[in-house]
Amino acid sequence: MVNWQLTATTIYCDGVDEEVTLLVYRDWSTKCTGYRKYGEPSKEMLNLLKKKSKQSKRQLECTGPECPRVIQYKEKLFTEEANKGHLEQTGRETAVPSQDREVAKGGK
Repeated sequence: MVNWQLTATTIYCDGVDEEVTLLVYRDWSTKCTGYRKYGEPSKEMLNLLKKKSKQSKRQLECTGPECPRVIQYKEKLFTEEANKGHLEQTGRETAVPSQDREVAKGGK
């Protein structure tokens, strides 16, 4: 088990052309502030995305809570914690949430 409750980082998300904060909790669940704002956008946010899309001449959209940026940050933390020896071992493999096993093994 990790020795922190929550860790976060702020990154530029090119999916929504804005800075977002990625949060990873002790149980490896995640949240992204961009998803809260743009995942299921209000009419106002949808119009803002359309306007930004026209300005940048490319389609902007939030790809959801398991976007590559969130997964990459979570994997980075997982690797750091594994190197520190803070993760529990379960025989053959390190305990990791089941949704991440393919990603952690190099899949997806």
